[in-house]
Amino acid sequence: MTKWWSCTKRCLGPNVYTDVPDGGWGWVVAVAFFVVEAFTYGIIKTFGIFLNDLMVEFEESNSRISWILSICVFVMTFTAPLSSLLSNRFGFQPVVMVGGFLISLGMITTAFTTSVNQMYITTGIIAGLGYCLTFLPTVTILSQYFCKRRSIVTSMASTGESIAIFAFAPAFTALKAKIGWRYTMVVIGLLQGSIVICGTLLRPIVIKPSPSDESSKEKLSTQQEAKQPINGEQLHGSAGSGDSGVQSLEDTEVGVQVTEKEEQKALSPKPNEKPARHKLLDLSVLKDGSFLCYSAFGLFATLGFFAPQLYVVELSASRGVDRDKAAYSLSVMAVAEIFGRLSIGWIMSWRRLRKIYVLLVCVLLLCLVLVIFTLVGGFWGVAVCCVFYGFLLGNVASTHIPMLAEDDVVGIQRMASAAGVYVCIQSFAGLAGPPLGGVLVDITDNYGAAFYSCAGGMALGAIFLGMVRPAKTGKLCWKKTTQESQKSPAERGTSVKNSSPEDFVEEDICPDTNPNDH
Repeated sequence: MTKWWSCTKRCLGPNVYTDVPDGGWGWVVAVAFFVVEAFTYGIIKTFGIFLNDLMVEFEESNSRISWILSICVFVMTFTAPLSSLLSNRFGFQPVVMVGGFLISLGMITTAFTTSVNQMYITTGIIAGLGYCLTFLPTVTILSQYFCKRRSIVTSMASTGESIAIFAFAPAFTALKAKIGWRYTMVVIGLLQGSIVICGTLLRPIVIKPSPSDESSKEKLSTQQEAKQPINGEQLHGSAGSGDSGVQSLEDTEVGVQVTEKEEQKALSPKPNEKPARHKLLDLSVLKDGSFLCYSAFGLFATLGFFAPQLYVVELSASRGVDRDKAAYSLSVMAVAEIFGRLSIGWIMSWRRLRKIYVLLVCVLLLCLVLVIFTLVGGFWGVAVCCVFYGFLLGNVASTHIPMLAEDDVVGIQRMASAAGVYVCIQSFAGLAGPPLGGVLVDITDNYGAAFYSCAGGMALGAIFLGMVRPAKTGKLCWKKTTQESQKSPAERGTSVKNSSPEDFVEEDICPDTNPNDH
């Protein structure tokens, strides 16, 4: 038993690297994220195939049945800070494993419910909480395993959602016709149990520089400081004392030993001093102007993620397109989204492009496409819009959460806590988006009104996204920092002049930081 436990601990314990691996076990984590994406968002977005069956079974209205999914998505996003807190306290592996168990439990028990109110609990709360505990920890640890390849790997792994939508909808529809919707949900719940296995593969990563490199750097810097002249007397020596100004090797070694002893004494904890505790949920990100602007972008842009999937078939039917033919627009959108996720990963891997501005261009184009939806007519016009919308949606959906790891927003060290707060803020738009579109459709009797509301929300999101970089560089700050205020006007002018041409590019380096230091 002890041998088995030690083997398991060695195989699934932390991975220690001297630098961000950009591969290694990270590829296993990428596959795990692909599966998690498929059985979380992939299942959520194909849940619509059961709507008609549930309406007939429970004799309920469309709106009452639709609240099942709305509650599920709201619980999933609103409880995101809980996911960050538990991940920081217990680690990613147990949190994702518990989340996978809750998802499977919620979906299987849904098959045995006798009312919609019971489904609000099983699918909405239990499964929704499970979705929360699986997605964010997985995408967070995947970002920690990659640096230069982070964008393209995350985009490739996130295609699990789109591929699942394309494959699960017809497969589960055919299965439902043979064994019924209840047993189909049992099958889905059993398949979602694979998330528990994925959770065991999320081995923590520890970045620990090699001792030889650290000691050599410290000795070299100490020797350089010992040899560095402070004033003229130290350089040329004192005539009265006969000092030649040249320091012997023995003196250098003694200085190094004294310096090391002083550093050890300074770093050693005092008897009455308590060790510092890591924050389980770092809410200091709410004081960061760039994060607040980015969260406002996520809040308003989320309004544009719902209308096409919900109303594109009805919009096409109102323009004279046959309903059976209009249903293909969703498949076209899903395929285009796969290519969008892959292409944005390739584009983001260009190290000279600043990723925040690439995302801004995609959001602006997405806003334009939402407006064009209301102007076109016929199947082919809507289909072309679906291609562009799906492509751009894939660009935005696969990058907006990993973008938190970039230094323009909060950075990799604070991503775990920032992601939870960010998704929590998004939850309010996710809950209000579909009802807002439905109200506008009822008032205007035009499905295009829902697309206008989404375009307006996306436009507001683009404005706040454009403010992220200026907020990070201090251009939107009302109070100057102490370091900036101490600079002379000439120095401040020089820094602005030198930084402006580099605003649209970023350095081709990855920060040498430990992602576990929250």
